[in-house]
Amino acid sequence: MKIIKALLLVVLILVLAAGGLVGYLTLTEYRPDDIELLEVTQAARSDNVRVGERLDVLTFNTGYCGLGRDQDFFMDGGSMVRPENKEIVQENMNGILSELARQNADVYLLQEVDFDSYRSYYVNQADTYRHGLSLNMAVAYNYKCDFVPFPWPPLGKVESGLVSFTGLNVTQATRESLPVPFTWPMRVANLKRCLLVERVPVEGTDKELVIINLHLEAYDDGEGKAAQTAALKSFLEQEYAKGNYVIAGGDFNQTFPGGLDKYPIKNDDLWTPGTLDDSMLPDGWRFAYDTAAPTCRLDNQPYDAGSDATQHYVIDGFILSPNVELTSVQTQDDGFRFSDHNPVLLNIRLK
Repeated sequence: MKIIKALLLVVLILVLAAGGLVGYLTLTEYRPDDIELLEVTQAARSDNVRVGERLDVLTFNTGYCGLGRDQDFFMDGGSMVRPENKEIVQENMNGILSELARQNADVYLLQEVDFDSYRSYYVNQADTYRHGLSLNMAVAYNYKCDFVPFPWPPLGKVESGLVSFTGLNVTQATRESLPVPFTWPMRVANLKRCLLVERVPVEGTDKELVIINLHLEAYDDGEGKAAQTAALKSFLEQEYAKGNYVIAGGDFNQTFPGGLDKYPIKNDDLWTPGTLDDSMLPDGWRFAYDTAAPTCRLDNQPYDAGSDATQHYVIDGFILSPNVELTSVQTQDDGFRFSDHNPVLLNIRLK
């Protein structure tokens, strides 16, 4: 009888603790407004953009500096929650910064940048990139939770999001919320996806270059990706209807046309992305991507290019409005040394 009472007491304590945690996370849940003005941290440069002038735009999911070639991830079939030590995070971060500086782009669209997270040993990666690049910076949170209680050991505190850097004259930056596919209680410790939108005047016109940094849903049943993609399409159409030039780039978590032909799915039991096709684009718009090298790998194991279990994808790229001319787009194949994504470099001109 004493054993039964002790067991019931333990169960009661666990239930109360779980309920208390869910209650706390509900009260402190990150609830951003639909549209929020963002601060643009100014640097020395602030250039105008002109019609006919070449612009280089780089998108790079940096994997919070915790998903280099020697890491795997529990959500992809691996086991790791975070790297073994802080030195690994710093090594990845320094490698990513070197790659960013080497590209010398006009615009950098970064995803999965941590500001204050247990999984990356609380290293503020945005500050490191800002000091290294000396460019204007805007930040939009898409993951902000005091304690993520899963898996075991738990993910803990996460503060992470999108960061855009540019030497262009950004007159306004906003965070535009996307639909959240999760319901309570899963919602309280999950991502709140968004668009990071920057506006740059086009010299000699009354129009703007609208630059959109994005990271769409990953671990959902597909409905979240579809809803967010539809919201993105609506936003693109609204901006182009104003006569603006529009570039949207980032991690779509959906394969671009032809991507599955080049890199077919090997194991349906592991994470698989959604798919994009030209029918989702407004008339006259185009995708810009490169299948010559993969842009992403599955984190089911540390990276081994020759392994049969290695899965590649093409899920990072761009969407361009009809008044933006594509010059070239190329995946920068870095062998996934510092992230589970490769950067993609876009060259365009405004028509």
